[in-house]
Amino acid sequence: MTETAGHRLPHLPPAAARLGAVFARPRRVAVVCVIALAGLGWLYLGLLTAGMTGPGSVWAALCSSTFGAVSTPDASGFVLVALMWGAMTLAMMLPSAAPMILTYAEIADTAARKGVAVVSPFVLAAGYLAVWFGFAALATTAQYVLTRAALLEPTMASASGVFSGAVFIIAGAYQFSSLKHACLRQCRAPFQFFFSNWQTTPRGVFKLGLRQGLFCVGCCWAMMLVMFAVGVMNVIWMAALGIVMTMEKMGSGKRFSQCIGVALILAGVVFIAI
Repeated sequence: MTETAGHRLPHLPPAAARLGAVFARPRRVAVVCVIALAGLGWLYLGLLTAGMTGPGSVWAALCSSTFGAVSTPDASGFVLVALMWGAMTLAMMLPSAAPMILTYAEIADTAARKGVAVVSPFVLAAGYLAVWFGFAALATTAQYVLTRAALLEPTMASASGVFSGAVFIIAGAYQFSSLKHACLRQCRAPFQFFFSNWQTTPRGVFKLGLRQGLFCVGCCWAMMLVMFAVGVMNVIWMAALGIVMTMEKMGSGKRFSQCIGVALILAGVVFIAI
């Protein structure tokens, strides 16, 4: 049997039938979902970076911790910062969720081949992202609070070495916590989670995405807050932290997480010392 044999759509024109066969396969939809949404996040962040510096100094912008004085306490400023945090969650967290989304798609793909109705991976991703967009809203609020407390500059850079050091130390210490590793275990074993909690309705799959999103926040929230210490718009740190969190979820082992914790704590000590 060919890959699309179980998804023929004879009532549609040939072109539409081919397109329908492609998107009837949950794994393909999942790959498109992860690439497209994460790409949108990085594209938006890239446009922000280019807009604040102009095309002649993009590399300097990537390494910069600032984004211009947008942290104003008005509605438009709040929306802009919220959009920025939302783009950061797409860019940094969705790639780390790829194993979870693809695992769901593999199970759904098997079900679809047997003629069983399945829910699109987009619904699962929507539930997952709903949690992280909630985190983005909280981070936006925290940014305003920290700015008003003079711990962050209006340019989104840290205003205090002690504050930066404390953030690093908290993030490093969390790497050793039982809650961190409990959530990380759930992120690393999506097949068992879906096998035990399989749902066949959009509402049920959305809730599965919410639960996975909560596990992910429980695993990664402290490392995300490091952005307050290094500069909220430091794209190099965004990419580095995104890679580290993805490696953790791909089963790099407890020792890797603890080594990252030690490195974060040492960095915090350096920030405070200087």
